Amino acid sequence: MQIKRVKTREELKVVFNIRKAVFVLEQGVPIEDEFDEHEDYAEHVLVYYNNKPAGTGRLREVDGAGKLERICVLASYRKLGLGKIIVTSLEKIAHDKDLQRVKLHGQTQAEEFYTRLGYQRSSDIFIEDGIPHVLMTKIL
Repeated sequence: MQIKRVKTREELKVVFNIRKAVFVLEQGVPIEDEFDEHEDYAEHVLVYYNNKPAGTGRLREVDGAGKLERICVLASYRKLGLGKIIVTSLEKIAHDKDLQRVKLHGQTQAEEFYTRLGYQRSSDIFIEDGIPHVLMTKIL
């Protein structure tokens, strides 16, 4: 397994392909909702498994906190610990930016995963892109 920060347009295309496969094709998120005006300045990471791109996530600074977003792993690479690598990598970027806390909108089906990584539920359930989510936070 290898994780790297996205630096090139070519790598960003790989990120977009993974997100399209997971969020748009698998989960039914409208493509116009998946890609937004934050893509060019957000910090993106790619995780590789056996030298093949397998997952991604991004980080933005929002209201003085690091906001982890668009965390996903291709179906054939799930249950290998890649999600944890993505989250911890994004947390390290947030820490390196001197951000004291991080937050995310986690799908309710992934809430237990984020809880195991030290996140606490901070909201009631809300719907985002037709999928139930909760706000989760963590102090770094």
